Amino acid sequence: MRYVEALNRIIGKFAMYLIFAMMGILLFSSISRTVFNVPHIWAIEMAQFTMAAYYLLGGGFSMILGAHVRMDVLYGAWSPKKRAVTDAITVLCLIFYLVVLLVGGLSSTMYSLEYGQRNYSAWGPPVAPIKIIMVIGIFMMLLQSIATFFKDLAKAKG
Repeated sequence: MRYVEALNRIIGKFAMYLIFAMMGILLFSSISRTVFNVPHIWAIEMAQFTMAAYYLLGGGFSMILGAHVRMDVLYGAWSPKKRAVTDAITVLCLIFYLVVLLVGGLSSTMYSLEYGQRNYSAWGPPVAPIKIIMVIGIFMMLLQSIATFFKDLAKAKG
């Protein structure tokens, strides 16, 4: 669990800075279009890819920080043990979802690599790099979910 969390912290801290890369791309696009009247067909799409990498790679790190949204209607009044049991049950649902997502992501990535799939746009970049990042992000969040499950299980047992 420590290794998974350490790796997710490193990846998450790297991913935090991708927001600045995205902002730089969008600022460059805005300046080149308005000041120099030179639009770039790649800028918006590259910003979208950067944003996708940002939230996909940051998922495990946000789990470590407890930054995911949680409904606190009843949860806040429960004992720590009851919360841990509930968290262990719900994280099993998340693990199932992430496994299904990972299988689909791997299939889609393999297709992209095999056939050289490109995005349907004027720029037409290959989509395999962002799909590889997607699979890495989903896999890291899956590992973090498994680690979280065992932590919740330990809390539930006392």
